[in-house]
Amino acid sequence: MSDNKKGLALVISGPSGAGKSTVCNLLLEKGGNLHFSVSCTTRSPREGELNGVHYHFLSKGEFEDNIEAGNLLEYAEVHGNYYGTLKSEVLDQVNQGKNVLIDIDVQGQRLLRKQCEDDSALDAATVFIFFAPPSYAELEARLRGRGTETEEAIVKRLTNARGELDAWREYDFMIVNKDAQVAADELSTIIAASGLRPKSIQLDQGWPYGK
Repeated sequence: MSDNKKGLALVISGPSGAGKSTVCNLLLEKGGNLHFSVSCTTRSPREGELNGVHYHFLSKGEFEDNIEAGNLLEYAEVHGNYYGTLKSEVLDQVNQGKNVLIDIDVQGQRLLRKQCEDDSALDAATVFIFFAPPSYAELEARLRGRGTETEEAIVKRLTNARGELDAWREYDFMIVNKDAQVAADELSTIIAASGLRPKSIQLDQGWPYGK
């Protein structure tokens, strides 16, 4: 096996309120060989959000220019705004051996999966992981507990969640997030195991069993 091992592109999806960000942050706080992909979006920054840290905030025109130039791994329109993943945010890190967390919605996951069908290197690096709440009632309680959104926005997210939860079978792994630390440990296990998949291993001329 080659010492120049590439990293993994870890696609994380699930409904708003499933706890994806909390779990990912627990792993990122430990440091190590892990990078978080900063998405780009056309929505306005919320209080405290910084450009290039929480999102790359783009105008609609800038976003569409990136679509036209083929600079995005995936993109989707969610809640009236564009969201997308820049190739540079993921592929540069993966090629340097970093594991990259990509937090995208179900629609974006489907677009990225289509790219994997045409790109064997991207397919070899990509792992699809679905996050689910322990119940729909718990999901609603989490969304309401935030206290940051209007009733209309909460109802819209809950409605969208039902469709998103139906997509769990499309993923390689599923984590039911009852406890954030337990879920973080499960995600860490998935990352370690995925790096040992035959298609993830880079072979060199010293490999004695053929290619």
